Amino acid sequence: MHKPVHSKIIPIQPAPEATDIDEVFLVNNDQAKIYPRSVLGRFTRLRWIMVWVTQLVFYGLPWLQWNQRQAVLFDLTENRFLIFGLVLHPQDLIYLAVLMVLAALALFFFTAVAGRLWCGYACPQTVYTEIFMWLERIAEGDRLARMRLDASRWNTEKIARKSAKQVLWMGVSLFTGFTFVGYFTPIQTLVGELLALSFSPWEWFWVLFYGLATYGNAGYLREQICKQMCPYARIQSALTDMDSMVIAYDSQRGESRGARSRKSDPKTLGLGDCIDCTLCVQVCPTGIDIRNGLQNECIACAACIDACDEVMLKMNYPKGLIRYSSGAGIAEQLTAKQMIRRVWRPRVGFYSVLLLVAVSVFVGGLSTRKGFAADVIKDRGTMARELGNGDIENIYRLNIMNATEHTQTYTVSVEGIPSLMLVTNPVLDVPATGIGSLTIRLNLAAEVAEKYRGKASKIEFKIHTTRHGKVEEIEEKSTFVIPS
Repeated sequence: MHKPVHSKIIPIQPAPEATDIDEVFLVNNDQAKIYPRSVLGRFTRLRWIMVWVTQLVFYGLPWLQWNQRQAVLFDLTENRFLIFGLVLHPQDLIYLAVLMVLAALALFFFTAVAGRLWCGYACPQTVYTEIFMWLERIAEGDRLARMRLDASRWNTEKIARKSAKQVLWMGVSLFTGFTFVGYFTPIQTLVGELLALSFSPWEWFWVLFYGLATYGNAGYLREQICKQMCPYARIQSALTDMDSMVIAYDSQRGESRGARSRKSDPKTLGLGDCIDCTLCVQVCPTGIDIRNGLQNECIACAACIDACDEVMLKMNYPKGLIRYSSGAGIAEQLTAKQMIRRVWRPRVGFYSVLLLVAVSVFVGGLSTRKGFAADVIKDRGTMARELGNGDIENIYRLNIMNATEHTQTYTVSVEGIPSLMLVTNPVLDVPATGIGSLTIRLNLAAEVAEKYRGKASKIEFKIHTTRHGKVEEIEEKSTFVIPS
């Protein structure tokens, strides 16, 4: 006879009716607007240090001068990129490709070691969201004040506060768009155009477009960019494992949760160290509860660590209920030294080797890069022609790209066929960061040409110059055609 199966029934209790705006917005969720609460602590200070560093670089770099010109300028009209003492042309895009590979490998490496550090401290979305939330607090107040303001009816105070916030946001956004364009148009020229309201159509477009993107992403989309649009959150799980250092909640220590007085003994009450204050949720810019485990939405800003440590100090409990740890560190209660030793595992070693190779290639390529580039193009219209005295003439065009900031003199010579004569003046002056062209005529005496009739013989052009007391030379191969 079979015994009846009794399923466990979990009674559903009606939610208590909220009577105060604080209760309605006490915990962030996906359906409600997120109101991050301000927090103080070591990670918050570190995050603001990164805000200052990144923005001083972004806003300040276009104003920095180098050799009487803008230190960093991507001059699209002249097809050259000026980066301090480095002059790059479109032919040098290989360096950009290597730099992109280097950035990707660095991202893989740091994610495998310590999770989403880039997202939490240096990502533009995080940085500008932090700035915009700070401006929002100036205009509307901290979390509870903003919630009450949004829930209140429109009046003079609400209009004034909302308008002040919009003015601050738009000011920062437009200044950001202006600075962005200043990397492509000399920023001092851009200031003059701004005062005269004489931007070109493209300059107007990019100032307003980049400003609007900053305004929308940092002001309104915020966590939705990280949660819905950013692909990094989706690939994070493939780059981390149980030994990666991430932000983690120590459930063994924290559970069971529950409120209690400071004087009570949690063990007597059968409680863990978590008092269920939800401050870790309230300070989270993406609105997640870290106590539910690591989630794709976590950007590793560590605001929850600062909030929880502050509560632990007030309760006279040890800090670190929420802390940087690894999955294995929490599960096995490893010490900091043990976790650090386990961080250096084969995956991290593999990324380290790839990163080292990429850095070596990038640095080696830049250090051995010559101060000019040359290209020899054979005249397509006339492959070869026979002169009146029987000599054979071939015509070439030599293009030299000066990658230095000084006028350079280049000398051309040719080798490959005995008695081959360079008729054209072999000297060419090319202005700083400019491109020079030279038509080259090569003649071969009739008696020598008889030996090579009907052949295209290999020749080699040698272009050299002197820079910083050293001779730089480039060799370009071509052919000398002798008709039959």
